[in-house]
Amino acid sequence: MPTIPPLLALAIRPLPLLPLQLALSGFLQRILRRHPGLLDRLGEHRRARFGIKPVDLPFAFVVEAAPPRLLVVRELPQSLDARISASLANLLALVEGRVDGDALMFSRQLGIEGDMEAVLALRNAIDDAGLDLAGELASLFGPLGEPARRSFELARDRLTGSPGVQR
Repeated sequence: MPTIPPLLALAIRPLPLLPLQLALSGFLQRILRRHPGLLDRLGEHRRARFGIKPVDLPFAFVVEAAPPRLLVVRELPQSLDARISASLANLLALVEGRVDGDALMFSRQLGIEGDMEAVLALRNAIDDAGLDLAGELASLFGPLGEPARRSFELARDRLTGSPGVQR
C-alpha cells in the first residue's frame, strides 16, 4: 500500500501534537459511545497498553482501554504491553477489515512486538465492531454527513490505493 510522502511527513514533524491528540481522543470517545461493547472483547487484556506506530508519520499513538485513552507521542515509550507498526494506509485498512493482518505480518508490512495475545484480543475487538471510519467521521458533520462521507472515502481510497469495500 502507498505511504505518506516523506516530504509531507517531514513538513508535519514540527507541528504540535496536542491538537491532534484532542481531535483523535474525541473521535475515539465518539466511536466508543456508538460501539459500547468494543473494548469488552479485550477480556483479561483490558488493562494492556498498545503502542501504534505509523511508520510513515513522525508520531505514534498509545492506546489504553481502561480507562479509554489515546495519547499522541513523538516516540513510543518502553513501558508498553504491545507495539504495532505499519504504514498509515495499512493501519487504517486493518481497522476497517479491508486487509488481512496475517498476510501483512508475513509480508513484513506489519510489525508486532510484545504480548501477542493482547494484540489478537485487540484485533478481534476491532473486527467484531465492523468499524467504518468514513462513516464515523461523517457522523460528525450532521446534515453535511453524506458529502463528507464521500470525501473521506475518496481520501481513504487514494491513501490505500484501492476502492472501498461495501459493508
